[in-house]
Amino acid sequence: VQLQASGGGLVQAGGSLRLSCAASGRTASNNGMGWFRQAPGKERVFVAGISWNGRYRNYADSVKGRFTISRDYAATTMYLQMNSLEPEDTAVYYCATARQAVAGTGADQYVHWGQGTQVTVSS
Repeated sequence: VQLQASGGGLVQAGGSLRLSCAASGRTASNNGMGWFRQAPGKERVFVAGISWNGRYRNYADSVKGRFTISRDYAATTMYLQMNSLEPEDTAVYYCATARQAVAGTGADQYVHWGQGTQVTVSS
C-alpha cells in the first residue's frame, strides 16, 4: 500500500484545514487507518484513528471536538478535518494503515506510512 498525504499549509489560529490521504496499490479497505503528527524535537504521536468500516473512531484528547476523521471507501481516501486550529497543532502530519481492522493509538500498530504534510498554525 502506498499512501500520499496532502492538504497541509499555513493557517491562522482559529482556522481550518482538511488533510487527505490517498491509498494506492494493494487495497487498505480491510484495515484501520490513522493520523499521527510530529512536532519539531518531539516524538510522533497519535491524533485520530478510524476502523475499516468507519464505525469506530478514536481521537487524542488534545483534538477531541475539533478534528474529525473520515474515510471514503470508493476513493480509498481518508480525511482529517481540522477546525479551531491552535499553534500547538503545528506539526508534520502522517497518515498510516493499521495492521488490523481497528485503529489503535500506538505507532507500532501501523504498517504503512505516508510521507507527511506540514501544518503550520500562526498565532
